[in-house]
Amino acid sequence: MPDARHPTDPLPRLDTLGLRALVFDLDGVVTSTARLHFGAWKALFDAYLETRDGPGFAPFTEADYMTLVDGRPRYEGVAKFLASRGIELPHGSPNDAPEAETVCGLGNRKNIHFNHLLTTQGAEVFPSSVRLIERLKAKGLAMAVNSSSRNCQRVLETTGLLPLFDAVVDGVYADEHGLPGKPQPETFLAAARLVGAEPATAAVFEDAVAGVRSARAGGFRLVVGIDRGAGRQALLDGGADVVVTDLGEFNLD
Repeated sequence: MPDARHPTDPLPRLDTLGLRALVFDLDGVVTSTARLHFGAWKALFDAYLETRDGPGFAPFTEADYMTLVDGRPRYEGVAKFLASRGIELPHGSPNDAPEAETVCGLGNRKNIHFNHLLTTQGAEVFPSSVRLIERLKAKGLAMAVNSSSRNCQRVLETTGLLPLFDAVVDGVYADEHGLPGKPQPETFLAAARLVGAEPATAAVFEDAVAGVRSARAGGFRLVVGIDRGAGRQALLDGGADVVVTDLGEFNLD
């Protein structure tokens, strides 16, 4: 487990660590689509629970989002949340209709909610994250995205960020290649491999505890936690070497 950095300790300079590549989670790190994902999950689960339990149902909360679904593949997130409420459904198939009362059916229903929010509200980016990517890409570092979302490609295209990245590993790629999702390390390892980097020469940037655990299990040179709500200590306990609240805290001058 890495030592907890005191908040006043200087951050490491990313251009002096011998890194060849940086691997970024997307939601909550580069883009602020986490709010869209939370909204989509809440719309899904609140409607489902109200139908199942009646008007006195306990709603889906931000704490549920952070601890049970954030950073996980969609169907795994469905199963995790339902299990936390003592609900067990058949897994079903990814081809299930959104109306199906299966894990996959609910997951597909969540995707409809997310795409509606993405279309109507759009995705915002964190300018400081984009600046860091642009500055270090100009210094010759390779850039990759590792997102559990199957909507990753669409978000990158709609925000104009796709040209910044040399490789994208998302939920679609993971399914096609049979890779387990976070907190297992395989998707981060695949992203590094696609840009020709070993974990010992790559850094990972994550806002979810599951993602931090994934990167730590992969043996990456540096694991940076971005605290967008998961909590500094939770990210450190998960395996982050350092935790920041914004990537603008790194000195690139």
